[in-house]
Amino acid sequence: MQVKVNDNIILVGTAHISKDSVEEVKEAIAKYKPDIVAVELCQKRYETLTEKDKWENTPITSLLKSNKAYLVLAQTFLSSIQRRLGKEYGVEPGSEMIAALEEAKKYNLQIALVDRDISVTLKRAWRKMGLREKFRLSWEFMKAIVGYDEEELEKIDLEELMKEDVISALMKEFSEIAPSVSTVLIHERDGYIAKKIFDESKKGRVVAVVGAGHINGIKENLKKIEDELNIDLEELEKVPRKRFSVMKALAYSIPVVVVLLIVYLFFTGSWERVAHALLWWALITGSLSAVGALIARAHPLSILTGFVAAPFTTLHPTLASGWFAGLVEAKMRVPRVKDFQDLSKMDSFKDFLNNRVIRVLVVVAFTNIGSMIGTFVALWYISTLAVG
Repeated sequence: MQVKVNDNIILVGTAHISKDSVEEVKEAIAKYKPDIVAVELCQKRYETLTEKDKWENTPITSLLKSNKAYLVLAQTFLSSIQRRLGKEYGVEPGSEMIAALEEAKKYNLQIALVDRDISVTLKRAWRKMGLREKFRLSWEFMKAIVGYDEEELEKIDLEELMKEDVISALMKEFSEIAPSVSTVLIHERDGYIAKKIFDESKKGRVVAVVGAGHINGIKENLKKIEDELNIDLEELEKVPRKRFSVMKALAYSIPVVVVLLIVYLFFTGSWERVAHALLWWALITGSLSAVGALIARAHPLSILTGFVAAPFTTLHPTLASGWFAGLVEAKMRVPRVKDFQDLSKMDSFKDFLNNRVIRVLVVVAFTNIGSMIGTFVALWYISTLAVG
């Protein structure tokens, strides 16, 4: 799909799993002879395509913090699905972007990366989500991990998925689960890309290679910009400051509530009741944290670590038992270079779970989920002791 917006801007809408799109990109660049080839990539995604060794050599410890672990898991899971579908059509996902970059180099044209940094987009979305949406996102992701199989793959709308790259698919899924962030994930991104393309068009003729699903949004924003609507890129690149959210309030209030309950039990009962409450706090939080690690098929020492760490990390707002379990998992089953390389080759759910890099991240995520559930169960139980 080719759309000529004006004499200086030509949009090429591509299907990200299509041989035809690769050829269309080459034909458009040869036909319009642009000065600049703009691609729907940010710097990080550009490096993922052109500098694969950099991703493969990423230290696993840098991926262990909870938010990053969930996002890497989601992106890798969607990548594996697209790769499976790509095999059916005989082309790797993202081939049309690589073709655009190669053609630009072939004709000695400028390359412009016009998408917003994916980490900025996701952080802006996360800050906008409410507590309910964050819980729903975690739940849907957990269901996807546990329930992904061949039958589910067959239910996927191939025509729809072919219009989107991995990040676009991730954006769409997030928007359906958390409607309040659709502005950040879809509309902001279309506006950002349009403004970047418009700015590049001031330097010369631009052929912009973007996902077909973004064509209408980008075209509409380009018309608005021509009508002198200002889109502030700096504002769109800012990550809002962390606000004292409900989730954060809970994290800081839990240890206070537990201490108050323990003090109350002491003054209205005895040390025996206090010891009873503390024992059950440790058993409940530790057990459910361990169950999460067990579901993730963690190493026995990782499961034990989750059990031991949970009673303490649940009382500390900036720590998580999953981080400790994940570190032990990485130590006991050290991810190899091959595991990083295989991230781009996973074809099945079995491959997904057997990869040691992914296994560590799954252990982190599931141990944290178990620990979180254990915290509320243990808090409820101690409360019954206080009022009983």
